[in-house]
Amino acid sequence: MHQTKTGILLANLGTPDAPTPGAVKRYLRQFLSDKRVVDTSRLLWWPLLRGVILPIRSPRVAKLYQSVWM
Repeated sequence: MHQTKTGILLANLGTPDAPTPGAVKRYLRQFLSDKRVVDTSRLLWWPLLRGVILPIRSPRVAKLYQSVWM
């Protein structure tokens, strides 16, 4: 019988400069603007990113970063 081996790769794709909403917003904007991360039409993606995701997620994610920031 042939056994399948499984590997796990952990990669750090960066972090914001500080656990604040502004720093998290800058980080998310840069990260989610990369075509290698989000492969979709820019015409559809930019309004969603700037109008919904960044304003809503940045403060929420900043609170999570604050809870683990050293």
